Formats: sequence, structure tokens, C-alpha cells
Amino acid sequence: MAFSVGSVNQDINRPELYEEVKLFRNVRDREKYDNMGDLFAVINTLQHLEKAYIRDCVTPKEYTASCSRLLVQYKAAFNLVQGDEFPTIDAFVKKFRLDCAAALERIKEDKPITIKDDKGNTSKCIADIVSLFITLMDKLRLEIKAMDELQPDLRDLHDTMNRLSILPTDFEGKEKVADWLNTLSSMQASDELSEQQSRQFIFDLETSYNAFNKMLHQS
Repeated sequence: MAFSVGSVNQDINRPELYEEVKLFRNVRDREKYDNMGDLFAVINTLQHLEKAYIRDCVTPKEYTASCSRLLVQYKAAFNLVQGDEFPTIDAFVKKFRLDCAAALERIKEDKPITIKDDKGNTSKCIADIVSLFITLMDKLRLEIKAMDELQPDLRDLHDTMNRLSILPTDFEGKEKVADWLNTLSSMQASDELSEQQSRQFIFDLETSYNAFNKMLHQS
């Protein structure tokens, strides 16, 4: 292949051709693309999880926990993207040509495929526990520390964990959740956790959540 010396020299004299192309020009634009990237990743992960479950590559318990977590993350991610450009998730999928029919079906139903009804079966308990863990950790990371904003979710988590028959009686997460429930229940509705308490609360929730997922994998 022959190259024109004149063409090469012209390119050298046009340094803009070698500049990095940026999708954003300011912080607001950068956040917009970051949010869209997060939503894209969640939908894509959910699609792969659905396929993995269909192919029997994950157990029903693992699938239920992971799917529940992704559905919670999807809602948070889509809230940051939803607007005039993307009024619905279908508009987002169409814009970026995502092949994700299984993920869209799961989003539409808003529950893992393993949950067939609302009669309090094992799969529903697992899904609720995952959702409550994530909700509480998100609230604390957003510096929500008031007793009346944390205690209802924590009580639901405590009660749901006690209803889950596959969860051992001596499961460490139960004890930590119970301890924090006692702490919050002793406070007035308007009282707030201290910064030190909030950090410890997040740590205990993360530890319990990880232990819960580990238990599901071992079951």
C-alpha cells in the first residue's frame, strides 16, 4: 500500500486529529454518562444471570439472591437516568440496542423467576432479605441516621430472617441485626445514630450480608 507524504505531513500539522475524544465537557455531563453506564451494566448483568439460571449454571437460591440484588440496583440506577430522553427503560434499551429480552421480563415482573407467588415461600424470604440489607446500607451511606427512618426496615429484616427456615438459629447475622434493633428500639423517634454508630452499623450489615450470601452458596 502506498502512502502519500503530503497526506502524512498534513496530518502532522493538524494536532486536533490526535486529541482524545471526550464524551463530556463538564461534571454534569460526566455524571450523566456514568449513570447511563451503571444502568447499562446492571441490565447486562441481569440478562446474563437469567441465561445462567436457564442453563442451570446457578442454584435457585443463588439466583434468587443475585436477582433480587440486581432488581434493587436497577431501580436506583434507572431513577438517575429517567427523564425526557429516557422516560421508560424500553427507550433506553432501544437507544443503545441492547439485546436483553430476559432482563426486561424480569424488570417488568419485579421479582426473581423463582418467586411464583406471594405466600411467603423460601424464595420470597431470600429476596426480601437481600432487598432489606441493601436498602438499609444505602440509607446509612446517604447519612440517614434517624431512628424512625431505619427501625422499620431493620424490624422487617429481623422478622424475615426469623421466618427463613434454612437460616441456622445461630447465624451470626441474626444476632447482629437483633442487637441493632434493640439499640434503635431504645431511642426516641427523632434520635439519630452518631457517626461512629453509623459506621459500625454499616460494617455489621455488610458482614451479615456477606455471611448470608455465603450461606446460600453452601446450602
